Amino acid sequence: MHLKLFLGLTLAAIFLGAAYPASAQTVPAATESTLPLAVGAGFSYFDPDWYTGQGQIYGGALWIDYIPNRVPWILRGLGVEIEARDVSLGQSSSEPSNLREDTAGGGLIYTWRHYPRFHPYVKGLGGYASIDFHGGPGYNHDSRTIVITGAGAEYRVMKRVWVRGDYEYQFWPNFLPHNQAQPNGVTVGASYHFNTPHFRY
Repeated sequence: MHLKLFLGLTLAAIFLGAAYPASAQTVPAATESTLPLAVGAGFSYFDPDWYTGQGQIYGGALWIDYIPNRVPWILRGLGVEIEARDVSLGQSSSEPSNLREDTAGGGLIYTWRHYPRFHPYVKGLGGYASIDFHGGPGYNHDSRTIVITGAGAEYRVMKRVWVRGDYEYQFWPNFLPHNQAQPNGVTVGASYHFNTPHFRY
């Protein structure tokens, strides 16, 4: 699975979000009330947790965050994230030459929005993972559902553009001799926010 369908849906969501008419209405909870959506892309550097040796592989990532403004105060900053990642480059000599890990998932993200330019966050996602490798005759691919945890921060560099640093830890159950693989790594990228909320606490 190389996530072509998911990436197509991601691009469709980007274009729909860009076409969404911005509203000039002001609400008490935030300084703006346009579409509470952020779309981003980045570069990922991961330890694939491959059992034959240590190494890193890298690739690209896409994400969409939806964090609504019009919610009760106790839920402010809570939203939904959808992400997709493909790491398939830079294999070490101790790793299969075709080693590739693709993931796609979604779940909850909580963003601390007390500061206008700096937003730390934590997230918990469920997803689906696919891996290519050299495992023996007839066994060069596997897939499974996974659990993803992560944390990071965004920093605003322009009114609607934020740079992002993200650390993610994945749990792949019942995989090869590990019984549980745990790929983890960092992603650095940027996102475009269709609004620039600054909640007044």
